[in-house]
Amino acid sequence: MVPRTFDAPMGPGLWLCQQAPRCGDKIYNPLEQCCNDDTILPLNRTNLCGPNCTFWPCFELCCPESYDPKKYVVKLKVLGVKSRCYSSPISGDCASRKMFSHLERY
Repeated sequence: MVPRTFDAPMGPGLWLCQQAPRCGDKIYNPLEQCCNDDTILPLNRTNLCGPNCTFWPCFELCCPESYDPKKYVVKLKVLGVKSRCYSSPISGDCASRKMFSHLERY
């Protein structure tokens, strides 16, 4: 039995098997970027959460604690849904993160 061959180009071109992810009206590369509130960000971007805590906006939310709005907690974003502070799982509180915040920039 002779194996079947398919007439397909073998060049370096990109084959799109599914729609490219969009952020607003722009296309982005999910291996290097994320879409956060209709803004394309690099995956390694960090932002401040409160006065002395950092978080990754591509993967986490910065949320005020419900019992003390002057304190913050970092929560995980859940893939495939619009993540919200009240329903997302806790990643960590800023009081315990602040001593490691200088490491998260690298």
